Amino acid sequence: MTIYDSIGATYGSTRRPDPRIAARIHAALGDAATVINVGAGTGSYEPPQTVRAVEPSQVMIAQRPAGSAPALQSAAESIPINDNAADAVMALLTVHHWSDLEAGIAELRRIARRRIVILTWDQDVFRRQFWLVREYLPEAAAFDDTRAVPIDRLTALLGGARIEPVPVPHDCTDGFGAAYWRRPEAYLDPVVRAGISMLAQTGEDVIAPGLSRLEADLSSGRWHARHADLLDRDELDVGYRLLVADL
Repeated sequence: MTIYDSIGATYGSTRRPDPRIAARIHAALGDAATVINVGAGTGSYEPPQTVRAVEPSQVMIAQRPAGSAPALQSAAESIPINDNAADAVMALLTVHHWSDLEAGIAELRRIARRRIVILTWDQDVFRRQFWLVREYLPEAAAFDDTRAVPIDRLTALLGGARIEPVPVPHDCTDGFGAAYWRRPEAYLDPVVRAGISMLAQTGEDVIAPGLSRLEADLSSGRWHARHADLLDRDELDVGYRLLVADL
């Protein structure tokens, strides 16, 4: 059983791909004619040329839309796919869940012919730039400290990679951790929180006091006064990064 068998039930509704982020991912894949998506979840951001998805959670696989690429239930660390099976392999917001990062990256390098694209985040930037964890939920940041993968470590394992910032749009449709940076009231919604592994895995009891402070600051107008500089911004860099490695 994977963590997403217990926390992934709402991903099909709360984690809808954002077209602006999709454009960045698809551009990073370049002219790859075939793509394998590892840690595929419900299939967000899979381009039409995706030939296979690899996902350990049956709960997530069951939420993949009709017509998606065939899904193989398997962990990233041991993928039953032939060497050089696709032009490109992508792994989006997944490497922090892997039990053996080195084995997982080695598998990506084995099955990709030309390119690997990874979407992850820089924890130092995330902690510094994202008000939710900085001011209200340091416990969630501390949890992420235990699983976030340093960018330089990933780059080294990939044998080098181009690093591209992925700013988050203010109306992002994909409800990952910092998606609601300009819509703070969303974090008070338990359905939204259930789709954010950082919050779901930290635990409701742990984050309840911080959420109570956020609710009070929203009611009093204190949050809006403190973060007035965010209210007119269209996007924000909170540390999400694309790593593009050519083999």
